[in-house]
Amino acid sequence: MYRFLVTPRWLGFHLLVLALIPAFFFLGKWQYGRFEARSAASTQITANLKEPVVSLESVDTVGGTVPKAMRYRSVTVTGRYDPAHEVVVRRRTQNSRVGFYVVTPLVTSQGAVLVNRGWVPAGATADAHPRVPAPPGGDVTVTGRLRPAESEDDTGIRNRGGLPPGQVLLIDTGVIGKSLPYQLFGGFVELTEQEPQADPAPDPVPRPDVGGGGGLNLAYAVQWWIFIGVGVGGWAMLIRREARDLRKAGQESPAKASV
Repeated sequence: MYRFLVTPRWLGFHLLVLALIPAFFFLGKWQYGRFEARSAASTQITANLKEPVVSLESVDTVGGTVPKAMRYRSVTVTGRYDPAHEVVVRRRTQNSRVGFYVVTPLVTSQGAVLVNRGWVPAGATADAHPRVPAPPGGDVTVTGRLRPAESEDDTGIRNRGGLPPGQVLLIDTGVIGKSLPYQLFGGFVELTEQEPQADPAPDPVPRPDVGGGGGLNLAYAVQWWIFIGVGVGGWAMLIRREARDLRKAGQESPAKASV
């Protein structure tokens, strides 16, 4: 009755099922790994946002790098803005509008740190320089969220040259620092407060959305693993149906022959 299982058509079906089972398993495992990574990152960022403010020099150094464990840690630093070397960062969306981040070096006694002062809307054209409110003059104390230098891998933004003067695509301290007359701290600061305040000022960058900590990835992982059960169950059901149909056909054949 089950000799049909070794026919070419069914052998091909068996191979398909055997190939899908490990494929679905590893796709689920990959999504579960993303869930774990995003959950850990979400937990770390949430904890850092609740930590007390510390000095920039205690968690970052000139020419150094910001450890991932320090992302979004609240820091404070005092210096003087250098608007002559200010840059704007293209293609940044806020409140469903495309515009620019305004990044201004804050020069300190140890070096300088790039400060993302906030967001401004785009100009008349994509390449036009936006209208940017001036930073406060004199000594300024900045408080903000510490961020590692941006990269193509972290942001998914492809960097390129040939941009208008004073415009960049990434807040990459290593690249931006090459055109500056002083050394930069490894990360940059996302402004939340400053003294004295600026009026007018760019729109503040909102707090990071930690989301569900990768909950969607967990749902995808479970979904892929459920597909394994669906595939095996469907395979077994088709075998039973084929066997039933053959059995029924075999029972009908003698009856027809007797007639």
